Amino acid sequence: MYQFVAVVFVFFVVVTILKCLRIVPQKSAYIVERLGRYNCTLEAGFHLLMPIIDRVAYKHTLKEQAIDVPPQQCITRDNITVEVDGILYLMVMDPAKASYGIANYLFATTQLAQTTMRSEMGKLELDKSFEERMMINGAIVEAVDKASDPWGVKVTRYEIKNITPPQTIRDAMEKQMRAEREKRALIAESEGDRQAKINRAEGDKQEAIAKSEGEKRRRINEAEGRAQEILLVAEATANGIREIAKATNEPGGLNAVNLRLAESYIGEFGKLAKTANTMIIPSDLANVAGFIKTASSVVGNFGHAAAAVPAVDASKPPRL
Repeated sequence: MYQFVAVVFVFFVVVTILKCLRIVPQKSAYIVERLGRYNCTLEAGFHLLMPIIDRVAYKHTLKEQAIDVPPQQCITRDNITVEVDGILYLMVMDPAKASYGIANYLFATTQLAQTTMRSEMGKLELDKSFEERMMINGAIVEAVDKASDPWGVKVTRYEIKNITPPQTIRDAMEKQMRAEREKRALIAESEGDRQAKINRAEGDKQEAIAKSEGEKRRRINEAEGRAQEILLVAEATANGIREIAKATNEPGGLNAVNLRLAESYIGEFGKLAKTANTMIIPSDLANVAGFIKTASSVVGNFGHAAAAVPAVDASKPPRL
């Protein structure tokens, strides 16, 4: 009988000692109550409690927690019902406040995030709600964090996962987007056609300028060529006249000139006989000798004058 009592006593002592030993994991906190009242907060490590009078009432994790916010129906400013869900991130900063400040801080923060979401979505039109996600997230974080401060909870961020409008609105948005794409395509096509016309006009302009420049250069070259030709012809003529003048001053030169004039005279009459049906012949052929004599005297006087004419400089263009 005494042995059984001893065994029971030893067993009771061992169980009591084991219940008094607590090992708290990293990033965790235990709330200890003594005789029903808050006593202390156990942090990570090994701890020994008072038997019978101490007990672990709450266990909290100090890690950042991600809480899924269930989808909810929200009405936008333009009276369109959309379904919105998200994720709330928070951390327990004060385990004692999280234990005694509120019964369930997870449920409370989730509900507060949902009500704030409905309020913020009601301030925006549907189109703006897709663009203002960052603003909505910031407003929810600010509101929930301010309300959860007495609970010892810190809300770090909130992220909207989906904004789902009704099927009819999605169809209308798809049509609107398709029309917008077609509009941009037409605008881009017209801009391309406009640029192409501008490029073609610019090319025609450059081509016309190039052609006019080429024509100008051609005419200048032709004019310079004609001027050079006139200059060379004039120089050759002047040189020929000077040579004739020199020849007339030499012995027998005048007779040679007379012979040349006579040949030319007779040659011209021969041409008239070939080209015309009617030919006028001087009645007094002695006039031919008189004409030659007169021409010879003119040539003799011209020879003396041509000897005094300076030579023509081919490098200088003639005055037209």
